[in-house]
Amino acid sequence: MDLRTTGPAPRLVQSYTGGLLGQQGDTSASSYDNALLIDAYLAEGSAGGVARAKTIGRALVYLQSHDRAHDGRLRNGYAPAPLDAADDIQVTDPASSTGTLAWAGQALAQLYAATRIRAYLRGAVALGDWIQSQCRDGRGAGGYAGGDTASGARIEWKSTEHNIDVFSFFRLLARETGNPVWSQRAAWARRFVVSMWNPAQGRFYLGTTDDGVTRNDTAQVADVNSWSYLALQDPAYAASVGWDVSHLSGPAAGYRGLSYCAGDRSGVWFEGTAQVADALRLRDQPGDPARAMSYLADLGYAQAHGPHADGLGIMAASRDRLSDCQGGDLYASLHTGTTAWYVLAADGIDPLSGTPVARQAAGR
Repeated sequence: MDLRTTGPAPRLVQSYTGGLLGQQGDTSASSYDNALLIDAYLAEGSAGGVARAKTIGRALVYLQSHDRAHDGRLRNGYAPAPLDAADDIQVTDPASSTGTLAWAGQALAQLYAATRIRAYLRGAVALGDWIQSQCRDGRGAGGYAGGDTASGARIEWKSTEHNIDVFSFFRLLARETGNPVWSQRAAWARRFVVSMWNPAQGRFYLGTTDDGVTRNDTAQVADVNSWSYLALQDPAYAASVGWDVSHLSGPAAGYRGLSYCAGDRSGVWFEGTAQVADALRLRDQPGDPARAMSYLADLGYAQAHGPHADGLGIMAASRDRLSDCQGGDLYASLHTGTTAWYVLAADGIDPLSGTPVARQAAGR
């Protein structure tokens, strides 16, 4: 966070350092990763942690208020430069993905819950309004479509993961604003999520194709199953966490965590391993606590001994170019998002529960 400046100057935090991504000069700050950092700092709970969360929150609000579209949105990624003036804003990923904006919105709502600073709530509501006006979808089981591409075109497919994010975000907005319309909108997202349930296999489908109706099962991935349990906390879908454990975990290069997807189990995705550990702690079925502690121990080992380890952060994956089975790759570079998920899982904090992170932390 302090690579370019210290103190309270508004700024986002670079997502990756070191490793192959560092060699390639990747310095982008993902809006999703920065939302997770806010959650992790609020979970840590110290005055210094809250101050750092507020610094990132001010940056998100500033970027939102100075966006060229002036419609309440954020972009998926920015340069991590201090934001002293509008000219300092550099967009590195101009797309506005529904899930990313939902994570940013819930982080701002979390900040409001912890600080009662209304600028954060206004920013969260503006993001919610954008998702509602631009992404609400009436096709098939409803829910919310994928957002806007970098060129501004509407994304027609619908993601189960994105709708999990929206459900969690809108439920938190309902709590913090007292406006029941957000509960109704959360229910619209939940309706889509549960329609993607595969009862025969005990897991969730990825989402839909561009027609908004046909289920997309081109990849079977970890996060849709762990996040669904963290958000829904519904015993009817508790098998999703077990599916991840059964189908994605196993030894790889000395680690025992989970891969990103069933199509490439040649390495461990540490971010997803932390997510599943968090879900196992919450589910708390026989064997779940021990399994969660095993995954957390694996993450601790990676923190100390993994590729490019610095003893503090955690790399995204155990090896470079671990496939996400959807055309992208994961890397063994130190990653703020993975590190934040580790903090949350180690503390047993569920950022998708609809309950403010700071209140969960206070209850530990």
